[in-house]
Amino acid sequence: MAWLAALLTTAVLAATSARVSARDGWGWWRDYPEEWVRSPADVISRATKWLVNDATFGLFTFTQFTRAISFVVERPYVWARAILSDGFMDGVGRRADQIVPPLGWIAVIVIVAALGRRARGWSLAGVVAALFAYLAVFGQWESAMVTLSSMVIAVPFGVALGVGLGIASYRSPTVERLSTPVLDLMQTIPTFAYLVPILFFFGFGPVAALVATIIYAMPPMARITTLSLRGVASDIKDFGTMIGCSRRQMTWRILVPSARAGLMVGVNQVIMLSLNMVIIASMIGAGGLGFDVLESLRRLDIGRGLEAGLAIVALAIALDRLSQAYASRDAASRAPSRRTWTVVAAVVAVTFALGYLVEAVRTYPESLGVTTGTFWDDLISWINVNYYDGLEAVKLVVLDGFMLPVKRFLMAVPWWWWVPALGALGWRLGRRRLALVAAGLTAFVAVVGLWEFAMFTVYLCTVSVIVSMLIGVPLGIWAAHSDRASRVIGLVIDTLQTLPSFVYLIPVVMLFRVGDFTAFISIVLYALAPAVRYTWHGIRGIDAQVVEAATVSGCTPRQLLARVKLPLALPEILLGLNQTIMLALSMLVITALVGTRDLGQEVYVALVKANTGRGIVAGLCIAFIAIVADRLIGAAARGARERFGILR
Repeated sequence: MAWLAALLTTAVLAATSARVSARDGWGWWRDYPEEWVRSPADVISRATKWLVNDATFGLFTFTQFTRAISFVVERPYVWARAILSDGFMDGVGRRADQIVPPLGWIAVIVIVAALGRRARGWSLAGVVAALFAYLAVFGQWESAMVTLSSMVIAVPFGVALGVGLGIASYRSPTVERLSTPVLDLMQTIPTFAYLVPILFFFGFGPVAALVATIIYAMPPMARITTLSLRGVASDIKDFGTMIGCSRRQMTWRILVPSARAGLMVGVNQVIMLSLNMVIIASMIGAGGLGFDVLESLRRLDIGRGLEAGLAIVALAIALDRLSQAYASRDAASRAPSRRTWTVVAAVVAVTFALGYLVEAVRTYPESLGVTTGTFWDDLISWINVNYYDGLEAVKLVVLDGFMLPVKRFLMAVPWWWWVPALGALGWRLGRRRLALVAAGLTAFVAVVGLWEFAMFTVYLCTVSVIVSMLIGVPLGIWAAHSDRASRVIGLVIDTLQTLPSFVYLIPVVMLFRVGDFTAFISIVLYALAPAVRYTWHGIRGIDAQVVEAATVSGCTPRQLLARVKLPLALPEILLGLNQTIMLALSMLVITALVGTRDLGQEVYVALVKANTGRGIVAGLCIAFIAIVADRLIGAAARGARERFGILR
């Protein structure tokens, strides 16, 4: 730990000297000089304009290429939206007449209930049916069906592209080497940064939102596909070789069916990421529940925003439970029930016919609807009236006692310290290659002129991750030692992981208004789950014989935890820290909506102004911060495993 103490000591000295130098007129000592800035933003903007206006590939132009993609995505989306939301229309615009109505609310609920019954019996059928019924009863059905239409298209595209790339990476090490950095960037570049070039290439509307969603949700499927195929037992592969399978037969008849469980986990991840991105993509014309939440945030409409947010939660939980159930289904439950689907078809046909006679069969009656908007408005008003002083006191204590000191320190440490310090840390953990990556990516942030914004991002991420770990690690330890606590904590963590990122902003903004503290609370709530889960699994995964040997040698419960369990669980805890940082950085971009002045705000401003170069450069800076943290913490986790002889 001496090297870490040396780095911190030099940081304190550098911060002190930077303050003195800044007062003496040596501002460059702390801040990267403006005359040294070399940002590629203008080059990127000109390149995107050239692509749109002049680029050609001989047989077709780049614009024709993007239009072809739009056509492939838009056609099925139009059909999905017609079936679930709008119906089939004759004509264009306001003069269009509906010739075939969409599926009624009863028919959709019956269909999802049948899917739930097939996956895990009547219990899951009842849950998903109740969640979809909630959407109808609380007046969120139409927006929810628009969002579901996007999901119906984005998920199959994301799964198909991810599986294809995963299989190609499994077959070819060259493809894997080339795709890995691309996938790293796709997973670390903030979601808003996706929207800037896509808005420029595909225009404003649902197609651009769907393309952004597919790009964002595809990487986990590709990674999981490669890992799942490699995890297929060697004797299964040998069996395929013995019976004379060709390469294609080996892939689709042996490997893919054998890796089904892992692939379904990937499908679950695509579903949840697609739902999260569909909400964010409402900013460029996706519509649906995300648009309702965004409008409520802009107008500070508390009741409407919370109702739309709860509708997102209901839809997310229903889709999550269905996908998890299909992922864990055993082989015996694969056979479809003809009787079930016959009943479903009959219900759909009957409700479709009755919908022409009885409007309530097609559309849930507004007179029977329920709204909690007034309740939430009154509740937030009551809390603000009665507990305003207490909430402000907590806010000021955390700001003045914790957040602002960290901010002042990080902003005072000069730019020239970070590059060699992170390079030295990379050398200590992973030698030359990691040192070059850490120093080079850090230097990029300074050279493009976004150092101050980056430090603000690091400050918000640091304070949020510290608190998330301080809360998450004890909760993970508690859950690992108590079955009752594990059930309760697991339920809470499952809920937090299911909530889309937008939803966290609504109650926090209403209680604390906009600012750094609001962003801090939202990030902590969003990033808490991996800190708990990895600690929990790390301690639960310790060999029972090791624990028994320590107990026999006379360790007290406190010594057993501090000297045996936590050191052995350290690699998993570090991975939890890694994931907490990744989630914190992704949430930071969302918190740009509440007035932060970090890189996320730069991306958001670029999106509003359709400035492609500015948005991509700011997004790359966030991605590079995430990559540096990921590589350093991953190397530390590997080192901890080697020290303790842990093979997993």
